[in-house]
Amino acid sequence: MFEFLKKLFGIKPEKSAESVKSGKKKSAPGSRGKSEKKGKPQQKKQRKEKVHSEKRPEREFSRKNVAEEPVKKVEHPASLREVPPVEGKTRFLDLPLHEEVQYGVQNAGFEYCTPIQALTLPAVLAGRDIAGKAQTGTGKTAAFLLGGFTMMLNKPRTGEAKPGTPRMVVLAPTRELAMQIHKDALELGVFTGLKSVVVFGGMDHEKQRRNLLGPIDLLVGTPGRVIDYCRSGDLKLKETEILIIDEADRMLDMGFIPDIKRIVYQLPPKGVRQTMLFSATLEESILRLSAGWLAEPAVIESEPEKLVSENIDQTFYSVSRDEKLGLLLYLLRTREYERVIIFGNRKDVNSRLQYDLAKYGYKVPLLSGDIPQQKRIQILEKFRTAEEKIVIATDVAARGIHVDDVSLVINYDLPERSEDYIHRIGRTGRAGNRGVSISFLCEYGGYYLPDIEELLGTTFPSEVPTEEMVTLPEPVKDPELPERPHSGRPGNRPGGHRSGGRSGSFRSRIRR
Repeated sequence: MFEFLKKLFGIKPEKSAESVKSGKKKSAPGSRGKSEKKGKPQQKKQRKEKVHSEKRPEREFSRKNVAEEPVKKVEHPASLREVPPVEGKTRFLDLPLHEEVQYGVQNAGFEYCTPIQALTLPAVLAGRDIAGKAQTGTGKTAAFLLGGFTMMLNKPRTGEAKPGTPRMVVLAPTRELAMQIHKDALELGVFTGLKSVVVFGGMDHEKQRRNLLGPIDLLVGTPGRVIDYCRSGDLKLKETEILIIDEADRMLDMGFIPDIKRIVYQLPPKGVRQTMLFSATLEESILRLSAGWLAEPAVIESEPEKLVSENIDQTFYSVSRDEKLGLLLYLLRTREYERVIIFGNRKDVNSRLQYDLAKYGYKVPLLSGDIPQQKRIQILEKFRTAEEKIVIATDVAARGIHVDDVSLVINYDLPERSEDYIHRIGRTGRAGNRGVSISFLCEYGGYYLPDIEELLGTTFPSEVPTEEMVTLPEPVKDPELPERPHSGRPGNRPGGHRSGGRSGSFRSRIRR
């Protein structure tokens, strides 16, 4: 990969996190800066009071879950807390972040950088363009937000700010991801006085437009909605100083590249603006496209040989189609979990699975691309707060789920694209937590495993479940059933209706 990068950009990847660690602790200022005093009243309504815990001094910052409701004003601390040095870790205090940004980091309860943050932040603060590759959940969002906030605070806007002219623009492929980035920005930027706005399609067009009528520092949005407001004249990007393209590979998959090109053409040219591109995977097609957007970028890869976190235990079961429902019910009965995501390849299959699970007492919501936006937001919020502990999702919804305490991911259907396997199981094992991924290898799923093994450079043994594990229990009496789904194509039903037995078991995929 980096031979290709060298030819494309004429550069080499950055060194490990050890080489960027400064080893010097930033002294804690005794008084607050000007940016806090000038905080916007509109932003203050969205601030959330945080309670520090002395029990997590070594926790690294990845992605936090921030409540949807309006948040309270946070009292500015008198000084920064001391953070003890830890071998092999970079403290945020070791980096030349603006002091109000440092206060925001400590207010969120974090003190040490993740590897991608330790590699990225020095390059961002030096004004470099970035092409960053890291596993999902490793803290990419905090890296570009903290760096961008510091760059804007160190170089305040000159003259009167014009309405709808953001200094920093973040493009995200999904509404859920855009909303999550905005929440992280509100939390980390709570003392900066910078105004953050989020725009996305599917709802609240006029309400979001009104948010663009005043000065904007940070704009987070999906490409289609950003283009809509640019066409209407509510957004003007000629004064944008920093551009971030997040989940770039997903942008390509979802057909957003033409939209991104339209947006980039409205920005100051590369070399004038600072551009950062982040993705869990950086394929050659993405890098060729980005060559026209980045100027002599620092190419940063966190743990380049590990596409999947070591915190995730991966298990594969060889089962027939008719045995999958029984095995799923067994896992839900016997496994301890905080939250579970069940992935299927198609909405009709997932709808049938939802109906079948309801017969056994599991009322599980569906997440897919055609679910109304307001309903998706409600489902995700209930999942974050553990009011809903299980959701069924398609790949379209996968990257919008950023919850640190997903303990189990079940691939009811193995994904057809090997890259989607990485993004699916990346929903667990986040922020230093342990996670479990369990995949079902049926007659069809077995065809997709070789591509996954080739991508990850390994081979996975598959286990044969016992009779008990695939035997369906008795349905509950008078279950609350959702609307009965269409039958779909024969052979793609997610589960049988047998009360037990193993007839028709799939054995051709038993390995090692």
